[in-house]
Amino acid sequence: MENAPRTDRSLAKLSPESAAQFPKFSVIVPAYNEAENIRDCAIAILESTPLSVDNLEVLIVDDRSTDDTLAIAQTLQQHLNDPRLKILAGQPRPTNQYWAGKNWACAQAVQIATGDFLLFIDADVRLKPGAIETAIATAETEKIDLFTCMPALVCECFAEWLVQPIMFNHLAVCYDFTAVNDPTIDSAFAGGPFMLFRRSGYEKIGGHEAVAGEIVEDVELAKRIKRAGLKLGLYSGSNLASVRMYRSWSALWEGWTKNLYLGANRSWGLMVYMAAIMFFIYPMPWIGLFIILKQIISVFPLSSSVFSLPSSFFLLPSSLLVIIVIWQHYTLRRLGAEISECPTKYWWLGGFGGALVAAIAIGSAIKTETGWGWTWRGRTLQIKS
Repeated sequence: MENAPRTDRSLAKLSPESAAQFPKFSVIVPAYNEAENIRDCAIAILESTPLSVDNLEVLIVDDRSTDDTLAIAQTLQQHLNDPRLKILAGQPRPTNQYWAGKNWACAQAVQIATGDFLLFIDADVRLKPGAIETAIATAETEKIDLFTCMPALVCECFAEWLVQPIMFNHLAVCYDFTAVNDPTIDSAFAGGPFMLFRRSGYEKIGGHEAVAGEIVEDVELAKRIKRAGLKLGLYSGSNLASVRMYRSWSALWEGWTKNLYLGANRSWGLMVYMAAIMFFIYPMPWIGLFIILKQIISVFPLSSSVFSLPSSFFLLPSSLLVIIVIWQHYTLRRLGAEISECPTKYWWLGGFGGALVAAIAIGSAIKTETGWGWTWRGRTLQIKS
């Protein structure tokens, strides 16, 4: 986690000369049943930058939502009367080709987008002031074709606090920033909530149409960037945006079981290994502490002043060791917070969180391979044929 490069905060205002030199920029937000998010997402984008309609367009694509997403977006457009904001009603998905997730919505937006750079963000993302300018400055300076980042992590409900920080730390460890950013190494990763493409690079790899059937399309796009000899840049983006991925346990379970197994290239071994590691690192020390405390109480009854040296010889050192291991849970959370800006709240419940992550790993493999309950917001998923 120490290898996470950070982006520098950029300008707050653009001079007319700077604006004239700024590339045309398109922000694309695919939205399916995002009634809770779409208004705040759109406002955050528009308020994050002083760029005018000459340089910026914001394309919100309603992906045939069954809730009020489209109506809310259209009402907002009328209220703001901001020429930078465009609302698209998505077309039905092709019947002769399987399009997974948000790929179809993104592909439709690209058809009308005019930007030299394309920023794809999710509706649960909130851009921060200067995010667009900073991302562009970094991409231009570093000659990056796909700039992606890990936004600040927002947790509110109890399930999020238990699972999300552990998942974030897991991804930060598994996808080493240095390796991902090294063009000579195959390691590739992109965070779907924030992907900025140089349009020429996006088109060279075929864009979302080339990964139409991929459920974990962000990682696949990153792989294609590297295979094409283009430059991939993964950064810590807590200064650029924040994201609250899930708002309930059911949404969290559905979301992570949708992606996790596929992200591990459908490896049962990796999922079992992940579940075992999570159980060993998080619940096991707490279980061990409980057992040791139970033994200490039995050796040193409160009503007794007898000191049993042989019985306690291993108990006190063992309890100290377990406490040190548990304290490392806090250390891990604190280190992760340096990237995610997610507080260490409830770190002491990491045992429960680790058990839930282990269950998600196994559940993801079972759901993906069997198709039982493998959905995203009610839409049935399928493996790309």
